[in-house]
Amino acid sequence: MSDQRLKIGIAGYGVVGKRRRHYIDLNPNLITTAVSDISFGETGTTPDGIRFYPTYEGLFNENLDAIFVSLPNYLAAAATIAGLERGLHVFCEKPPGRTVQDIRDVIAVEKKNPRLKLKYGFNHRYHESVKEAKKIVESGQYGEIINIRGVYGKSSIVPFDKGWRSERRYAGGGILLDQGIHMLDMIRYFAGDFEEVKSFVSNSYWHHDVEDNAYAIMRNRNGCVAMLHSTATQWQHKFRLEIALRDALLELSGILSGTKSYGDERLTIIPKKDGSSVGSFHEIKNSYLDDHSWQAEIDEFAEIILNDGAVENGNSSDALQVMELLYRIYCADDKWRDNFDIQNP
Repeated sequence: MSDQRLKIGIAGYGVVGKRRRHYIDLNPNLITTAVSDISFGETGTTPDGIRFYPTYEGLFNENLDAIFVSLPNYLAAAATIAGLERGLHVFCEKPPGRTVQDIRDVIAVEKKNPRLKLKYGFNHRYHESVKEAKKIVESGQYGEIINIRGVYGKSSIVPFDKGWRSERRYAGGGILLDQGIHMLDMIRYFAGDFEEVKSFVSNSYWHHDVEDNAYAIMRNRNGCVAMLHSTATQWQHKFRLEIALRDALLELSGILSGTKSYGDERLTIIPKKDGSSVGSFHEIKNSYLDDHSWQAEIDEFAEIILNDGAVENGNSSDALQVMELLYRIYCADDKWRDNFDIQNP
């Protein structure tokens, strides 16, 4: 009997690409058949029968159904477009490209291939703490969102010497584009789009031509204000997202990750205490010990392909809108915009 599983190619077989393969092969409807990475240097076959290529273009020699793009920022959009043009479904990691125009170019090709599925890896939406917070917000039990505060930081831009992440021509941006994009996506996920943006952006510590700190304050049409600090000078890694509702505060702290450096993942619910001048002393703590986000994300992608479903999380519209917001943060700082000739989205 022939194998009916969807045949997957992985473009970029580094840490993320290998992790994707692990979860792809755990899905009964998917199988990895080919991978590419510059480190291979030549074409060949692994001991377990996987074809490998030194460039992502080599993957198109295979009979694939979909590709996963885990490439550097400067290649992500081109590989996504190439996959779509060859009739393949595409899953692309974040960030979706270097610039807003990168994403617009992808969308133009996507529109010509409406039967194909395109999904972006905004993985944090699949973490249990985020999913539970989303349920609480959407239930309306604690009222509307008043404000949001987020801090996401690590201790460097890796690699911080002669690596593509620290060079604008390859990366497009620094810590905000590399990591802060996750927090921006979640802020949009909870509060929608923002009309007003103010910011300070700097590279004054690591002195690369990409930012090592970005501070933003944003307001939407409903008056909800969101504040974000995206930083590469956080000497102890931190993830924290606070969502203030009319009648409660949701605190998301820590995030389960491959590095295990962001602390335990928790969601704390602090109900408002009426009439108190010292605040609430009551809280409900939820801890999450296992990270199912990678598997859930891939399983959802497989189901969408097999059932011809719509991509509701991490679609191209999400990618475009979060990139537009991110570039509005860059451009809201006049000095940063002018020094690096950054174009408004």
